[in-house]
Amino acid sequence: MKKLTLLTILAWLVAVALMPTAKAQTIEKGTNFLNAGIGVGTYTYRGLPIGASFEHTIKDNISVGGSFDFARYGYNSGGYKWNYTFLFFTARGTYHFGEILNVSDDKFDPYAGISLGLRTSSYSDSYGSSRDYYSPYGNSLFLGLHVGSRYMFSEKIGAYGEIGYGVAVLRLGLTAKF
Repeated sequence: MKKLTLLTILAWLVAVALMPTAKAQTIEKGTNFLNAGIGVGTYTYRGLPIGASFEHTIKDNISVGGSFDFARYGYNSGGYKWNYTFLFFTARGTYHFGEILNVSDDKFDPYAGISLGLRTSSYSDSYGSSRDYYSPYGNSLFLGLHVGSRYMFSEKIGAYGEIGYGVAVLRLGLTAKF
């Protein structure tokens, strides 16, 4: 956890140092973002989580929203198969740093935030052991952190990337602004 936190902070500082400066950029109240993407480098399990998130800017540069992610992994060989299924439901808050950092490119949106989520897990196998099997993952609450940025290719469509702790180490995907 300490290494991940240090790497997250270091990556964010490098990104800030490489940003151009000049005119300030603000994410205005009422702006909405819809993100869809895939996670890489999951915590405590395997698989590639896919998910979507929604953000609504409640005050200039401050947004709140939620996300949903799905991940599954398993084994199938010789007539025997098993799998774990994970669902993540998350509430998140984000601060957009463009104005503070005097970002000159209004297409670039650096941000960081925190989230609170619920992870559910289930197990099933070809012997029907879905309810009697003890899951080492269990169902639990988790606290997450994210640092990321989005780049808008047009006024409505862009891409985003985040590093953090919670569902996946790295998340990449597309974003829509409306």
